[in-house]
Amino acid sequence: MSPLVLFRRVAVAEAVTWALLLTGMVLKYVTETTELGVRVGGMLHGVVFLAYGLVTLLVWVDQRWTPRDGLLGLASAVPPFATIPFDAYAERRGLLGARGGRWRLRHEPPSGPVEQVAAWLLRHPARGALVGLLLLAGLTALALAVGPPVG
Repeated sequence: MSPLVLFRRVAVAEAVTWALLLTGMVLKYVTETTELGVRVGGMLHGVVFLAYGLVTLLVWVDQRWTPRDGLLGLASAVPPFATIPFDAYAERRGLLGARGGRWRLRHEPPSGPVEQVAAWLLRHPARGALVGLLLLAGLTALALAVGPPVG
């Protein structure tokens, strides 16, 4: 899977879960009919939000984004639906596959410890996916332990 395809799928999923969460908030706070939408939509959104952050970090390192583009990519997960326009911006600027849609670190030697980790993850896709899922599970567990953002 190319950086473009992976990033786009997670960016769209992040926007979809925003829609689920906002729908749940309308049901809870406006119509006062149920809290289920916030519980389910909030959990889904939280997990996909974290996944988007992890994928953004991986693509940032692999595609050598500038700090400005990387931070903009991460920040786009905060406002509802902003990952979609950021995805379009990133594609327009060649940030999601300037090298023929390939993962750079699968073919080029890494420079530095951060690139070495990213290269290992990308060169061992099954293990890399497992590490990503374990990291996502750990971050989700930590978020659940800390509690919701609003008391």
